[in-house]
Amino acid sequence: MSISFSKLGVSPLLVKSLTDSNISTPTEIQEKAIPVILNQTDDVVALAKTGTGKTAAFGLPLLQKIDTEYSAVQVVILAPTRELGQQITANLETYSKYIPELSITSVCGGVPIKPQMERLATSTHLIVATPGRLIDLIQRDAVNLKTVEYLVLDEADEMVTSLKDGLDKIVAVMPKNKRTFLFSATLPGTIKQLIQNYMSKHVTQVSANMTIVGNNAIDHQFVVVQPIEKLEVLMHFLSKNEGKQGIVFCKTKAAVNKLAKNLAINRFSSGALHGSLSQGIRDRIMGQFREGHINILVATDLAARGIDVKDIAFVVNYHLPDTYEAYVHRSGRTARAGGSGLSLSVIQDDELQDIPEFEAELGIHFSEYQKPNAVSVEENNTILWAKKIFKTKPNREVSPTLKNKVRTVFHHLTKEELVDKLLANYIMSQQKPVAETTRSKPKKKKRKD
Repeated sequence: MSISFSKLGVSPLLVKSLTDSNISTPTEIQEKAIPVILNQTDDVVALAKTGTGKTAAFGLPLLQKIDTEYSAVQVVILAPTRELGQQITANLETYSKYIPELSITSVCGGVPIKPQMERLATSTHLIVATPGRLIDLIQRDAVNLKTVEYLVLDEADEMVTSLKDGLDKIVAVMPKNKRTFLFSATLPGTIKQLIQNYMSKHVTQVSANMTIVGNNAIDHQFVVVQPIEKLEVLMHFLSKNEGKQGIVFCKTKAAVNKLAKNLAINRFSSGALHGSLSQGIRDRIMGQFREGHINILVATDLAARGIDVKDIAFVVNYHLPDTYEAYVHRSGRTARAGGSGLSLSVIQDDELQDIPEFEAELGIHFSEYQKPNAVSVEENNTILWAKKIFKTKPNREVSPTLKNKVRTVFHHLTKEELVDKLLANYIMSQQKPVAETTRSKPKKKKRKD
């Protein structure tokens, strides 16, 4: 039987806020990390799968350790993306709602820096930041980190690139005796190097069920397709899961744009998310996705970090990721908060050999998704065509005279007859014309003189 948050040492006011959010039982990583952060003095490396409550695992004890009578920055939490930073900030504000004197400030990139500078000029106890924006604020002398007691590197395996050049600058303005907490879903060699460089010799490691890195509630599947089939098989899958929310991952921004355009043409409720979009557009797309106004999010790996939407039913790897860590983070977008989900990889013949390697490295099992046959794909394409017509807005620029002439052509047809004729016309247009073979004329023999 799981222990309660109170038994872990979490204060009554924080427990009250958790109860308000219907959170009563700690997850495994929370049960292991909270007492260590609260009661020990070591640095901490915490390994847990995506979606297992890591924010509360470090957030609850750190909120409790803040001295609200001391109006200085005591905690800094670094996140790889603004979206994740926003999510962390929102969670911490929820946890601390019965501690109104506790001040939390989010300073992430993608938005104007001046309001953040003004906010930091007032009392701030805890900062949630992206590395680049925090470095910018340090260089402008807009933030004082000499009083920091706790530094958190959240989703550290996704921050390696941005931290490589910037962590020295951030750590240099913090006290040497601070405690550092590193949270990650995986522990690649680059993270081990971060631990050696920036954490003390006294490190406590906690982990939650890392023998199977992939969430047990996730059904991992793959389907092998030819390049020409890829889009149609994906659209067949999306149609089969109509009404459910999911994320389709691509490797590059260009691939995201191309796929999102194709899905929009076929009237799927979708949006694109990648780093080259302005922050305003990214916020709008994410807002629409969170609120359920769009069902499909086409995204790159980094842009999708911080998406904590409970009801994501599936993720699709339209391109298989280059690293095992990326697959963990992708698949971890589904089956969150105790739910279940599907992770489908759409691969080509030459990628089939990678599947056993992912299974061995991550301790997961892939089953083969039944690829739709040609008839089923064609039927789905026909339904998409019909939906495209249904969702087409009338052209108000067409003259009444032309409309009447067209109506005259169809006026004697019933609705059923019109549908039959439209359908027959569509099917005929999809049939590939058979090339006519022309009999070549025999070459004339040259006369021999």
